Amino acid sequence: MTDPTPFRAFTGVAPVEYPSIMGAPEYSGWQDEQLSWKHACYIGDWSFVPQIRIKGPDALKLFKDLSVNSLDNFPTGKAKHCIQCNDDGKVISEGILIRHGIDDFEYECGTPQWVYYNLKAGGYDAKAEFPVTHKLQVSGPNSLALLEKLTGTTLRDVKFMSTKAVSVNGFEVSALRQGMAGEIGFELHGPIQNHAAIYQSVLAAGQEFGIRRLGRRTVQINHLEACYPTGGIHFMNALSDDSKADYRRFMDENLPEEWAATPFAGPMRYNFATSFTGSWDGAAIEELYRSPVEMGWTKNIKFDHDYVGRAALGEEVANPRRKVVTLEFNSDDMIDIYASLFREGPAYHLFEVPHAPWVTCWTDKILKDGRTVGHSTHPGYSFFFRRALALSFIDIEFSVPGTEVAVLWGNPGEPQTEIRATVARAPYKADERRRELSTLTV
Repeated sequence: MTDPTPFRAFTGVAPVEYPSIMGAPEYSGWQDEQLSWKHACYIGDWSFVPQIRIKGPDALKLFKDLSVNSLDNFPTGKAKHCIQCNDDGKVISEGILIRHGIDDFEYECGTPQWVYYNLKAGGYDAKAEFPVTHKLQVSGPNSLALLEKLTGTTLRDVKFMSTKAVSVNGFEVSALRQGMAGEIGFELHGPIQNHAAIYQSVLAAGQEFGIRRLGRRTVQINHLEACYPTGGIHFMNALSDDSKADYRRFMDENLPEEWAATPFAGPMRYNFATSFTGSWDGAAIEELYRSPVEMGWTKNIKFDHDYVGRAALGEEVANPRRKVVTLEFNSDDMIDIYASLFREGPAYHLFEVPHAPWVTCWTDKILKDGRTVGHSTHPGYSFFFRRALALSFIDIEFSVPGTEVAVLWGNPGEPQTEIRATVARAPYKADERRRELSTLTV
């Protein structure tokens, strides 16, 4: 077990800010921006997410050995939500794996270092490249009409998690259909040199479709509403414990030159998850690791091949302990948190609206009759739902929507209070990502 003390934000380590390439904190105001993926569309910038491209005869074998997903039926041009675990079945890495060719795979995630390390340590017959690309997310009910007009071609033939080559003002772009906001959405990929041109083209074409620019201040709210647990935010990627010393040594000696002058040359060199905060006071950082089962990704887990963590996941799939839910925080208790700042007596930790501006694994204890029954993570405020919400991992017996629990609020050693909370569905917002586009009227 590894001492968590050095990872506690503000006392053990400074938390990491959202990368500046994601844009300004706000553009049209966070409230207006939050409504964009319900009523119109937005453009958000995820170009900071690193990637690794593996080419060679053993490229497929490498990903099979590491990933819980089945890769047997994985045609060129398709993408998967790829998940990689440690021996205990806890998530090390998760992101988008795109197959460009028979022996050509590109993995976009917060911790592609793990693939690089295993490529070298395992002696696979393949080579790694570290391309730097723009990843511009366009999502919301108007995104299809906008992108079809911009590209001059239909996108209705693009199935969920598939790609299509399109042209944007003379630039070749790969459009990946996904939907991180729980709505119809595409991510536009291409060389980083074209970033500004593509961004401005989308923004200009989007004016008639009500496009908004998504600022850093509210960027995690769509992940929260649509139930996308994110490493470094909602859980600690399983790379921080003492067993990964060889891996960290490898990254010190083999840092890709493409990552120079980025957060992945500094605090994120080993792990996208660098710190935690909140009322959790466990004795081991491993307690903040999560399995794909408890994060709602059981459907991705296949047992048709051997991979790291297979045995542990087999046991957990058969006997799950926790599952992901959304917690609704009691609004009167939220008001009292703010009121405490303007009266005598204890002043409670600030609930930052719409969410904390740090990449940190916020973890509060969920209580039921005084007993810890789960973890509430990185809370945020949804203006659309007028609720303070948190993706949370809770014991199965308390996961039924409507169950009343409490969240212990406040860091250890600070004034603490309990916030009443109600278990709700996850995703909290209706999932519209997989809508059939061929018959859609826009």
